[in-house]
Amino acid sequence: MSLESVRAFFAEHAPDIEVVVTHASSATVALAAEAHGVMPAQIAKTICLRVGEKTMLVVTSGTARLDNRKCKDTLGGKPRMLDGEQVLAATSHPPGGVCPFGLPAPLPVFCDVTLRAFDEVVPAAGATNAAVRIAPQRMADLAGAKWVDVCQ
Repeated sequence: MSLESVRAFFAEHAPDIEVVVTHASSATVALAAEAHGVMPAQIAKTICLRVGEKTMLVVTSGTARLDNRKCKDTLGGKPRMLDGEQVLAATSHPPGGVCPFGLPAPLPVFCDVTLRAFDEVVPAAGATNAAVRIAPQRMADLAGAKWVDVCQ
Protein backbone atom coordinates (compact mmCIF):
# COMPACT_ATOMS: atom_id res chain seq x y z
CA MET A 1 0.00 0.00 0.00
CA SER A 2 2.89 2.38 0.63
CA LEU A 3 3.93 2.51 -3.01
CA GLU A 4 0.31 3.15 -3.92
CA SER A 5 0.04 6.03 -1.44
CA VAL A 6 3.12 7.64 -3.04
CA ARG A 7 1.71 7.13 -6.54
CA ALA A 8 -1.57 8.70 -5.41
CA PHE A 9 0.34 11.64 -3.89
CA PHE A 10 2.15 12.35 -7.15
CA ALA A 11 -0.98 11.82 -9.25
CA GLU A 12 -2.68 14.55 -7.22
CA HIS A 13 0.18 16.99 -6.54
CA ALA A 14 2.72 16.48 -9.34
CA PRO A 15 1.37 14.30 -12.16
CA ASP A 16 4.44 15.09 -14.29
CA ILE A 17 6.66 13.11 -11.90
CA GLU A 18 6.89 9.39 -12.62
CA VAL A 19 7.40 6.82 -9.89
CA VAL A 20 10.09 4.49 -11.24
CA VAL A 21 9.94 0.87 -10.11
CA THR A 22 13.05 -1.21 -10.75
CA HIS A 23 13.62 -4.95 -10.68
CA ALA A 24 16.69 -4.41 -8.53
CA SER A 25 16.42 -3.34 -4.92
CA SER A 26 17.26 0.26 -4.11
CA ALA A 27 17.01 -0.23 -0.35
CA THR A 28 20.49 1.14 0.33
CA VAL A 29 22.23 4.23 -1.00
CA ALA A 30 24.70 2.13 -3.01
CA LEU A 31 21.98 -0.07 -4.52
CA ALA A 32 19.79 2.93 -5.32
CA ALA A 33 22.65 4.79 -7.02
CA GLU A 34 23.41 1.72 -9.14
CA ALA A 35 19.75 1.09 -10.01
CA HIS A 36 19.16 4.71 -11.09
CA GLY A 37 22.55 5.48 -12.64
CA VAL A 38 23.43 8.37 -10.34
CA MET A 39 26.15 9.17 -7.83
CA PRO A 40 25.47 7.92 -4.28
CA ALA A 41 25.40 11.55 -3.09
CA GLN A 42 22.38 12.18 -5.36
CA ILE A 43 20.28 9.65 -3.49
CA ALA A 44 17.99 11.58 -1.16
CA LYS A 45 17.86 9.33 1.89
CA THR A 46 15.02 9.90 4.31
CA ILE A 47 15.75 9.29 7.98
CA CYS A 48 12.92 8.89 10.48
CA LEU A 49 13.87 10.44 13.84
CA ARG A 50 12.29 11.16 17.17
CA VAL A 51 13.26 14.20 19.22
CA GLY A 52 11.54 14.01 22.58
CA GLU A 53 8.02 12.83 21.72
CA LYS A 54 8.05 14.34 18.21
CA THR A 55 8.59 12.13 15.16
CA MET A 56 10.06 13.79 12.05
CA LEU A 57 11.74 13.07 8.73
CA VAL A 58 15.13 14.40 7.69
CA VAL A 59 16.08 14.07 4.02
CA THR A 60 19.82 14.26 3.31
CA SER A 61 22.29 13.51 0.54
CA GLY A 62 22.99 9.80 0.35
CA THR A 63 26.59 10.19 1.49
CA ALA A 64 25.95 12.74 4.25
CA ARG A 65 26.05 11.87 7.94
CA LEU A 66 23.95 13.53 10.61
CA ASP A 67 25.89 15.77 12.98
CA ASN A 68 24.59 15.20 16.51
CA ARG A 69 25.37 18.73 17.71
CA LYS A 70 23.75 20.39 14.67
CA CYS A 71 20.70 18.12 15.00
CA LYS A 72 20.33 18.89 18.69
CA ASP A 73 20.67 22.64 18.10
CA THR A 74 18.41 22.73 15.04
CA LEU A 75 15.77 20.14 15.90
CA GLY A 76 15.44 20.99 19.58
CA GLY A 77 16.90 17.94 21.25
CA LYS A 78 18.88 14.75 20.88
CA PRO A 79 17.59 12.79 17.87
CA ARG A 80 16.93 9.06 18.13
CA MET A 81 16.52 6.91 15.04
CA LEU A 82 13.37 4.83 14.98
CA ASP A 83 13.50 1.07 14.48
CA GLY A 84 11.94 -0.60 11.44
CA GLU A 85 8.53 -1.22 13.04
CA GLN A 86 8.32 2.37 14.32
CA VAL A 87 9.31 3.73 10.89
CA LEU A 88 6.61 1.64 9.19
CA ALA A 89 4.01 2.76 11.74
CA ALA A 90 4.91 6.44 11.36
CA THR A 91 5.30 6.59 7.57
CA SER A 92 3.59 3.48 6.14
CA HIS A 93 6.84 3.02 4.18
CA PRO A 94 9.25 0.13 4.82
CA PRO A 95 12.87 0.88 5.71
CA GLY A 96 14.68 1.37 2.41
CA GLY A 97 11.55 2.88 0.86
CA VAL A 98 10.95 5.78 3.23
CA CYS A 99 10.20 9.14 1.64
CA PRO A 100 8.37 12.32 2.62
CA PHE A 101 5.46 11.62 0.23
CA GLY A 102 2.23 9.67 0.67
CA LEU A 103 2.36 9.67 4.46
CA PRO A 104 -0.69 8.53 6.44
CA ALA A 105 -0.50 11.67 8.61
CA PRO A 106 1.57 14.85 8.35
CA LEU A 107 5.05 14.78 9.88
CA PRO A 108 7.56 17.61 10.10
CA VAL A 109 9.98 17.24 7.18
CA PHE A 110 13.44 18.78 7.01
CA CYS A 111 15.71 18.80 3.95
CA ASP A 112 19.42 19.14 4.59
CA VAL A 113 21.34 21.69 2.56
CA THR A 114 23.61 18.89 1.22
CA LEU A 115 20.85 18.21 -1.34
CA ARG A 116 21.22 21.66 -2.88
CA ALA A 117 24.47 20.59 -4.56
CA PHE A 118 22.43 18.76 -7.21
CA ASP A 119 19.98 19.72 -9.95
CA GLU A 120 18.23 16.36 -9.46
CA VAL A 121 18.03 13.94 -6.55
CA VAL A 122 16.50 10.48 -6.25
CA PRO A 123 14.42 9.80 -3.13
CA ALA A 124 12.71 6.47 -2.51
CA ALA A 125 9.00 6.24 -3.29
CA GLY A 126 7.42 4.02 -0.67
CA ALA A 127 9.01 0.68 -1.61
CA THR A 128 12.52 -0.75 -1.61
CA ASN A 129 12.55 -0.79 -5.41
CA ALA A 130 10.76 2.50 -6.18
CA ALA A 131 12.02 6.08 -6.52
CA VAL A 132 11.44 9.39 -8.24
CA ARG A 133 13.77 11.86 -9.94
CA ILE A 134 13.14 15.38 -8.72
CA ALA A 135 14.80 18.76 -8.19
CA PRO A 136 15.68 19.28 -4.51
CA GLN A 137 13.64 22.49 -4.17
CA ARG A 138 10.59 20.89 -5.75
CA MET A 139 10.93 17.92 -3.40
CA ALA A 140 11.09 20.28 -0.43
CA ASP A 141 8.10 22.27 -1.71
CA LEU A 142 5.96 19.16 -2.28
CA ALA A 143 6.89 17.75 1.13
CA GLY A 144 6.34 21.06 2.92
CA ALA A 145 9.91 20.78 4.17
CA LYS A 146 12.08 23.31 5.91
CA TRP A 147 15.73 23.62 4.80
CA VAL A 148 18.24 22.92 7.57
CA ASP A 149 21.96 22.28 8.05
CA VAL A 150 22.16 19.13 10.19
CA CYS A 151 24.90 17.09 8.50
CA GLN A 152 28.67 16.92 8.86
